Amino acid sequence: MATATTFWRLAGMSYVQYVTKATSTVRMALKEPAKSKAMQQEIFEYNAASWVAGKQGAKTAVTKLAMAGKSV
Repeated sequence: MATATTFWRLAGMSYVQYVTKATSTVRMALKEPAKSKAMQQEIFEYNAASWVAGKQGAKTAVTKLAMAGKSV
């Protein structure tokens, strides 16, 4: 008997990747003015820094999801 799994896992995606893609698709399908308001929720920014020997390195602004979690 085959093991049950979710379609996003079969597509080679993580759950976070699936949810991100789904929310972007729904936001793009909205009509104005709801679309403009919803698109503002996609904008984010935070700072990331590498730590070496217990000391924090320079901070780098992270503005895109693709950059998140990458070493700076």
